[in-house]
Order: sequence, then C-alpha cells, then structure tokens
Amino acid sequence: MNSMKSKLETLCVFRDFLKDPVIEGLCRYLEKPTCASYSAFTALLYEYGQGDLSTYIKTLCSNSTNVYVRLAGMGQSIPPYMKETLLEELSILGECAALTKETLCAFLDYEGFLPSFQSERVDLQAFYLERIENIGRYGYGIYATNHMFYVDEDAHIRPVLNPDGTRLSELMDYERERKIVLDNTKALLAGKPAANVLLTGDAGTGKSSTVKAVANELYPQGLRIIEIRKDQLKAIPKVLDELSGNPLKFVLFIDDLSFLKDDDNFNAIKAVLEGSVTAKAANVVIYATSNRRHIIKEKFSDREGDDIHRNDTMQELVSLSERFGIQVTFSKPNKATYLNIVHHLAEAKGVRMTDSELELLAERFALERGGRSARLANQFIDGLLSVES
Repeated sequence: MNSMKSKLETLCVFRDFLKDPVIEGLCRYLEKPTCASYSAFTALLYEYGQGDLSTYIKTLCSNSTNVYVRLAGMGQSIPPYMKETLLEELSILGECAALTKETLCAFLDYEGFLPSFQSERVDLQAFYLERIENIGRYGYGIYATNHMFYVDEDAHIRPVLNPDGTRLSELMDYERERKIVLDNTKALLAGKPAANVLLTGDAGTGKSSTVKAVANELYPQGLRIIEIRKDQLKAIPKVLDELSGNPLKFVLFIDDLSFLKDDDNFNAIKAVLEGSVTAKAANVVIYATSNRRHIIKEKFSDREGDDIHRNDTMQELVSLSERFGIQVTFSKPNKATYLNIVHHLAEAKGVRMTDSELELLAERFALERGGRSARLANQFIDGLLSVES
C-alpha cells in the first residue's frame, strides 16, 4: 500500500493530481488503511467519477493542462527527459487505475460489507500518446471534454454544461447558405485561410442554429465554439490571447449583433475585424448573426443631415458589415419553403395528420403571427405535440 502511495507522491508532470479529491482520498487510505478511509475514498469516487476509477483517471489525464501537453500544443520540441518522466508517470497512473476493491481491502481485518467500485487495466501510455499525436483534434484541459463555451463576467472562458445539440441533418432548406458556413469552417480546420462570417436575415430563419449545428458537426475534427455577448466585445483581445497558442480551432460566436451609433462596443469589434496587433489569432474566426443588414440601428436624424459630415458618418455606420470576409443572407421563407420545413418537422417528430390539414393549420399559425420562419414552423409542430399529449 505504501509503495503505491510513494509512487503517486513522485508525480511531477501530473503533480496537480495530488490535489484532486479522489486521488487525495486514495492516498489517505493507502497511508492508513481503515474501513473508514476506504469508504471515504469510494464515496469521493462515486461523487466525482460515478464509481469508475480507470475512466476517472483517464479523464484526469485528458483534461490535464500540464507543461508537456502545453509544449506539444504549441508545436515545440519536448526534451527527452521530460518524455521519459511522462511515460513513467503514465505507468504509475495505469497501476493506480487498475486497483480493485479486493486489492485495496486485502489488508483490512473486516468481514462486513464495503462499497465496490469499477476498474480495469488500461494502457495509459498508448492512450495519452495517441492524444498528443492528434492534439489538434482532441485538445486538452477544458477543451478536451467540452465543445461549447461562453465568456463569463470576468472574461474567463467557461464550458456550457448543457450545450445546444442541433445537428445539420435536423435543419431544413437554406442548404446553400449553410454550405458556405460549413466550407469556411472546414477551411479553418484544414489550416487554410478562413474568413470572419456575418449571417444576416430575418428572425427565426436559422442563423444561430446553423452556427451551432456546424460546431456540433465538426467538433470531432477539433472545432470549438465560444459565445460572447455584445456587451463583452472589449474582452475579445484577451480571449484571443488565451486561444492563440491552442492547437484547436475556434469560432467566436456573437449572436444578434447590433449597435447604436455611439456604442463603444462598435469600435471594439471594428478593431478586431481589422486585425489590430493585439487581436490576431490564426486559429480563430468570428461568426456573428444580425437581423439587420448594416448592423447599426440608424435614426432618421442620421439620414437627415444633422451631422456636417453626414455622408462620412453613414459610410462608417454601414462599413462594419463589410469588414466580414463572408456575408450570408437568410431570407424569410416563402410559403413553399415554410410548408416544406413543417412537413419535415412533422415527420421527424411523429405528428400524424393529413397533408392538407397540416398545411392549413400551419398557414393559419404563421398568419396569426405575422409571417413565416423556420422558428415558427418549429413552434407550430411543438404546439401540436403538446395538444396531442
């Protein structure tokens, strides 16, 4: 028992594991095996690892932001002594992951019930080296097991715990528009020049859903998406600095982008799109959606000449959208497109109704709400399902 504890205490690359609650609990038991310390360890394993020791340790390795993985992520050469240390420590952690209840309880003089846990032998060396070899696809740290993120009030990147699971296969029509976004994102993943994208159009046409569906589609290839609110745009340079050395590719997503003329955030996003010295990151693109073609909420006074340099001002107001390399417009669907979406959703969600009745109700629903959109089609079908239930 003390031998395993001594080995764990020699960790260097994975030194921070010694502060992990489950590993701490294991070390306390190994130091002083008692029924109480064993049960305390398994309670921690149940809480943090659902009782699966080997999977828990694999996840710790995947999420680690140790010096080795950071150097690998930046493409820097790694000294042989550091690789030797890594391999030895992975061997130790592999032994730890294979511990069983029987092994741990062998020295306890107790015949009553003690909680069990799951474990198995795992080749952590092969597992970890394969991830390092494909680090541009797997990532590390919080990016290893999450693919959607947001920026908090302190400009820190946090994982979305319940991400939007929309898939491209679930979206109807607008194939040409989605292909433009998808192809540009694939170019980013391939290390080719990729543009910032502005998705404009009527509300409910699927602009935001397209961005999130593309992120879900390309997550296994190394894409992550980070949503940032309009009032946080001044934090973009800090976010880009944090991402610049990361081996993954990122979409910085701004939903419903719009400004008043004198909005301070206007200059913040403009500087980023122009590529200021502090705002360049080859592995990041910005995707923004807007219901307004020119993003700026203009006032009649802006058009009527209360500014001496009115023409220059108006040009400034409309120029922001032109700084996106690609602009994709999602137009409001016509009747045929709207009904096509309705039929697709009805079939996918198991709505049983004649085509004529479905179309009649769908059109009535749209007219009552002043127009047609993919979002309205979804709301219509969900309404039918709620009535059926």
